[in-house]
Amino acid sequence: MTDGTRVEWREWDEAAFDEARRRGAPVLLALTATWCGECHEMDARTYAEPRIAANLNDGFVPVRVDVDRQPRVRERYNVGGFPSTVFCTPDGERIASAGFLGPDGMRDVLDRVRERWDTSGADAGRIPRSLRDDRPPRGPVTDRIEEHLAGQVDGAFDEEFGGWGDAPKFPLPRTVEFALKRDRAKARQTLDAITRGLFDEDAGGFFRYARTRDWGDPDRAKLLADNAALVRAFAHAYCYTGEDAYRRPADRTVEYLIDALWNGSAFGGSQAPTEAGDDTGPRTDLTAFADSNALAVDALLTLAAYTDAERPREYARRTFSTLRSELVDDGVVRHYAAPDAPTLVLADQAWTVAAATRAVQVLGDEDALDLARRVADRAIESLFDDGVFRDGPAEGPGLLDRAFHPLDGNVEMADALLDLATLTGEERYREVARDAVGAFAGAWDRLGVQVAGYGAVAARLGREGLSIRVATDPGSDLHRAALRVADHEAVVRPRAPDPDPGTARVTVGDRSRTVRAPADLAAAVADLAAE
Repeated sequence: MTDGTRVEWREWDEAAFDEARRRGAPVLLALTATWCGECHEMDARTYAEPRIAANLNDGFVPVRVDVDRQPRVRERYNVGGFPSTVFCTPDGERIASAGFLGPDGMRDVLDRVRERWDTSGADAGRIPRSLRDDRPPRGPVTDRIEEHLAGQVDGAFDEEFGGWGDAPKFPLPRTVEFALKRDRAKARQTLDAITRGLFDEDAGGFFRYARTRDWGDPDRAKLLADNAALVRAFAHAYCYTGEDAYRRPADRTVEYLIDALWNGSAFGGSQAPTEAGDDTGPRTDLTAFADSNALAVDALLTLAAYTDAERPREYARRTFSTLRSELVDDGVVRHYAAPDAPTLVLADQAWTVAAATRAVQVLGDEDALDLARRVADRAIESLFDDGVFRDGPAEGPGLLDRAFHPLDGNVEMADALLDLATLTGEERYREVARDAVGAFAGAWDRLGVQVAGYGAVAARLGREGLSIRVATDPGSDLHRAALRVADHEAVVRPRAPDPDPGTARVTVGDRSRTVRAPADLAAAVADLAAE
């Protein structure tokens, strides 16, 4: 039993599905998270009810899935949030699904599922369309992708309250970063609204989302991934504007992460708010997950690059050291430090490459460049089929053996590969990135503002990017100035063997300028952009 419920929960593994086959019983998947308040409420109200628990134990094989520990299960069975309550066949095909269910709702669903199972058995299940016909519509990578998504950023913008869409309001940090280069006023209005609505002025850090259009009634859980992404977005805004209104939330969020989620060697995954009447404090999951810790490294080093702040730099170093010593083995990233943890998850591989390339640019860490190559190469070797990345190995119980090609994971990997291509000079990484982006380009006109990051990486493929090769040690005035050039997609290479010692070569496409003084960098960038 788990969390005081009366249900005899199984772990997510082959044994649970084998048991379902032997018993001729359907499987109940309860997708939960430590930070999910309604998940705990469902434990207390529904799964603790004796008759419901007895029904589940006798007629089903109940499996509890922590979605933070099983990201590929989350992507296949999530039904719009958590908790997700999914009934499926012993082969993992869906019979019925719902979100939160109180006792009465659960009784109704159990009766319907039992009736369908008794009538149709395994034929009652269905494979979701995203897995049944999961071949993205390929097309050419052209300017129209960026133009379309820029139009979405404009058309879906909430002029009154900031952000995009109605309610609930999510911060969408990747969309903010896209807008910073294309419509800075909208990006700034959104960041100002996020600060007012989601930033915790008492403890620091950002809440998950707001339930109302005006950024009110926030879901007060705090996730490392959300906070790291927002630190990076606010840091970029500070680089563009120089305004403390964007640096202060980023600085305070870093302090929150250190105070609340640091486990001694890396950052834990989440913290839920303290519930009424609970004197034990907030529920905190201190498990260090590879994807969100890699994103934290990227974010903290970005902030340090723009501010010279030592604390984010130091904790980024420590986190990156843990990531590569405990979670990466010969290019294979383990989702967290446990023998049975998933490996080769696309998000883990992609964000680790991104963290490593950031460490090269900010710290001058040459070993990080080798790590980035090995992790990228293993992902390409193991997950890249027919010009697109799968979310992980096509193996495992349930629907894990079905190939799934996530747009967001392909975007993150493509973006990291473009940085790696510039740092190494290896064109093969750019070509893989182009293929991964092109795999979805046939549906460019159906993409919404939530995936504006796709437009950003498509634009990087279509235009001549900015790179700065600095022939000085990391931390020199010239290197620091290069990191602060107002283009968050620029790639900086310290300790470059060329140009001449003590200089920096600024390159856009096949045009370049060589400068010696930090003050001359901005002028060189402007001149090249104007040519």
